[in-house]
Amino acid sequence: MTSGSGSAERVLLTPVEMGVVDRASIAAGVRGVDLMEAAGAAVATAVVEHWSRRPVVVLCGPGNNGGDGFVAACHLKAQGWPVRVAALSPEAAASGDAAQHAARWSGPVETFSSDLLVDGSVVIDAIFGAGLSRPVDGAALTMIEAMTAAGSAICAVDVPSGLDGATGEVRGAAAPAAVTVTFFRKKPGHLIFPGRALCGVLVLADIGTPAAAIDGLTAQTWENGPQLWDRSYPWPQVEGNKYQRGSAVVLGGRAITGASRLVAAAATRIGAGLVTLAVPKPVWAVYATAMTGVMVRALGGSGQAQELDDFIALLADSRRNAIAIGPGAGVDESTCRAVLAALAATEAPRSVVLDADALTSFTDTPNRLFDAITGPCVLTPHEGELDRLFDCSGDKLTRARRAAATAGAVVLLKGSDTVIAHPDGRAVINTNAPPDLATGGAGDVLTGFVVGLLAQGVDPFDAACAAAWLHGEIATDFGPGLVAEDLPPGLPAVLRRLKHGAQSDDTTAPEPEMRS
Repeated sequence: MTSGSGSAERVLLTPVEMGVVDRASIAAGVRGVDLMEAAGAAVATAVVEHWSRRPVVVLCGPGNNGGDGFVAACHLKAQGWPVRVAALSPEAAASGDAAQHAARWSGPVETFSSDLLVDGSVVIDAIFGAGLSRPVDGAALTMIEAMTAAGSAICAVDVPSGLDGATGEVRGAAAPAAVTVTFFRKKPGHLIFPGRALCGVLVLADIGTPAAAIDGLTAQTWENGPQLWDRSYPWPQVEGNKYQRGSAVVLGGRAITGASRLVAAAATRIGAGLVTLAVPKPVWAVYATAMTGVMVRALGGSGQAQELDDFIALLADSRRNAIAIGPGAGVDESTCRAVLAALAATEAPRSVVLDADALTSFTDTPNRLFDAITGPCVLTPHEGELDRLFDCSGDKLTRARRAAATAGAVVLLKGSDTVIAHPDGRAVINTNAPPDLATGGAGDVLTGFVVGLLAQGVDPFDAACAAAWLHGEIATDFGPGLVAEDLPPGLPAVLRRLKHGAQSDDTTAPEPEMRS
């Protein structure tokens, strides 16, 4: 993964890491009280930008989040907005920087009550921050449940209270926000579901944290984007030729022939110099008549044993440097043997992508697969395939990381919040996939993009990240009505933007209009 300012800007910080950054900022001479002032002012600005003037209720917790809330209340009141402030425990005085800002509030401080939730008002949720370590309970739980039931228009400070900023999981309860204002860097919980759905429009505010405050951290998590991998993207060279752009092999199945054809088409479109679709001889004509620009090789003719022998012979050519197995291959022992043969093809450096049936075929013997992975390999499971193959519990980031470490392979855990995890613990969250991608065959195209990039010599982690982002961009461009066959033809337009530096850094959805 490319390092530098671009990747640093896409770093995601856990609440613990953000605490380290805050302390580094203070050590560098930035006062904590000033950071809090800037944070609260940013919340007030977000309210003004997203809603017309109306009553505002600020719900303050006992910590720094509550301090941000008091600052926001002061700013909005100064601008003529009608503001009420309520505290989780009015009798328990805030401490530190939060106490200083709470003292600036000149109005009354009320007690949490559902009576505060007046129709049409905006609620600033400043109860708990991203580092909540236990399920919400008591008066806070009652208030959060009341906000949810009332359908309140909420502006959350850092995260909706009750949301774990490290994982995106809900600790007890969390009310969905229309707008969430966070500071300096996003957190994983902003991008992983259900947290992503609860945050609404995410506003990232600059509050004066020095960029150098992050220097002491060993980054482990990023939001996907070209800044992470664009320097390694395999653009065609003036003096290059197809043989220098790699040769990919895709294994086709007997019964389901469309899946592997989508893989091959995608691998070709993304730039693999040569693509060979290896298919059982009885269905060779089905593939050959449907594919152009792809070499269709017949396997066997006298049974599955001969098909495997022919596949192994095909891999003996060291120029075939990337292999994709799984889509439409069938869930059976013959698929297992083909996978093991691909992983054992060590005559030259090769990369292997395993998806769908190539993973499910090892459900009963996962260690048989993991022990065979000794070279560059990418696994692309969806949640069900991951659960069948790995004994991984916890949040999505944790599961993907554990799976990658167990398998010794890059794991691309698919979904609307796709996570790409490296065995060394690095992880990237992809955020640009629209719901239109939930269509049959879209995952097969993603596999094709990955193997096509691997054939061109791209590092497996970068290949998985680039493929996921390009996949999402194409679908976003196309919009409603997308089917899998639309994805490969949509790639050139995205690549043109990428090559000429015209892509947007912001891959989130446009902000909805909420003023009235």
